[in-house]
Amino acid sequence: LLPLLLPATSAQPELRFRPPAEAPVRLFTEAELARYDGHQEGQPIYLAVKGVVFDVTSGKEFYGKGAPYNALVGKDSTRGVAKMSLDPADLTHDTTGLTDEELKSLDDIFNNVYKAKYPIVGYTSRRILNEDGSPNLDFKPEDQPHFSIKDEF
Repeated sequence: LLPLLLPATSAQPELRFRPPAEAPVRLFTEAELARYDGHQEGQPIYLAVKGVVFDVTSGKEFYGKGAPYNALVGKDSTRGVAKMSLDPADLTHDTTGLTDEELKSLDDIFNNVYKAKYPIVGYTSRRILNEDGSPNLDFKPEDQPHFSIKDEF
């Protein structure tokens, strides 16, 4: 107990490396996510795929204002990514009716592009909340189609 009560001396090693503090992930509503659509200078650019929100700011030349894939950002564009479509009707989280080939493409792009290249900053509230904002007690990540959550937390 005595060493705990004594003041620290300079003989103790000093920490020279401090790991960077990771920003906590957040839960985004559709309205919150829409704020990060690349149109406001100095604001990060976010894109959600499969309910996972990625910071794609480092790809500003692809996702920023006027860039070729700007239509995908500020929302969950899962369907558009799966279909490789920028059609406004496809810029949604809804995967209903996608073919097996489109779902495979979605998984490949999700894992090999977005997860491999961009930091995860949060999740869409739709994944774990009911429309009224209450917790979805039936939500089980392992039951979500075409989604593996094990590596994301």
